[in-house]
Amino acid sequence: MSLFGNHRKPFIIAEMSGNHNQSIDRAFEIIDAAAESGVDALKIQTYTADTLTIDKKDGEFFIEDPKSLWKGSSLYDLYKKAYTPWEWHKPIMDRCKEKGILCFSSPFDFTAVDFLEDLNVPFYKIASFENIDLPLIRKVASTQKPIIISTGMASIAEIAEAVEAVLSTGNKQIVLLKCTSTYPATPANTNILTIPHMRELFGCEIGLSDHTMGIGVSVASVALGATVIEKHFTLRRADGGVDSTFSMEPDEMKSLVIETERAWESLGKIRYGATESEKASMVFRRSLYVVEDVREGEILTKENVRSIRPGYGLAPKYIDVVIGKKVNRDIKRGTALQWDILS
Repeated sequence: MSLFGNHRKPFIIAEMSGNHNQSIDRAFEIIDAAAESGVDALKIQTYTADTLTIDKKDGEFFIEDPKSLWKGSSLYDLYKKAYTPWEWHKPIMDRCKEKGILCFSSPFDFTAVDFLEDLNVPFYKIASFENIDLPLIRKVASTQKPIIISTGMASIAEIAEAVEAVLSTGNKQIVLLKCTSTYPATPANTNILTIPHMRELFGCEIGLSDHTMGIGVSVASVALGATVIEKHFTLRRADGGVDSTFSMEPDEMKSLVIETERAWESLGKIRYGATESEKASMVFRRSLYVVEDVREGEILTKENVRSIRPGYGLAPKYIDVVIGKKVNRDIKRGTALQWDILS
């Protein structure tokens, strides 16, 4: 059975990214905390600064945007600081296996895919900034393993091209993640109503790569059909790190796991009427009762018949039918009104 889908609780991914702060011991601590929080998988990233960019510290290779978390860094230096050393991958994956969670990665070039195949990762992730790299997507899809694609910044046409790139390899195991590629994102620019629309358009599992603070957006996305949730994860935001500002801490991740499962359980199916668990409560509905002693032959009035709790009498909708009718026997106050006592 597939890992992803509404047949199971939401699949929760903790994204470690560069929050290990270049310490493998901290990476192990993050894995242990993620597993303790109840996540299904840990995600890392497989690249080097040289596979992502060139070592140039000016012009468009230097981040000057005052709103950026990474203002004042060159792309090369940022990626050098954030990357997960390749020699750490196997120890990280072994630690995840030991802790009972899956480990997978986002590859950023062909060499990374080959490397991850040697490590036998269970599935892959394509990052939002790579969702237009169709050759990379085809390379990953050709492994015939499930492929998760973040759709940050992508138009419908670009998402369609990415999906077609996967399908062209014969691989149909696609999960698309609604994503807003700002760090952090705000609920107002997350637009999770897109989730059911994406499912309808592309006919595959849809999830959310959530860069907002807190758990509200993720929980709401489950109600709209998201079956995969990805959140950046760290031990303590105060420790710093390239992604720490918008990462979840262990207690928050544990709450996310619990509340998204509750949201999923609440979906159920389309149903009206009393459920089995509600049937015992039906006696507390209102119904028609005789509220004064009435003698045989007397007429029922709005003074001696009322709609009250509990629900053992006739439904309140019959009040105008029974008013003016005679009773065929003496009736004590507190008797549930039934048709057989009317003349």
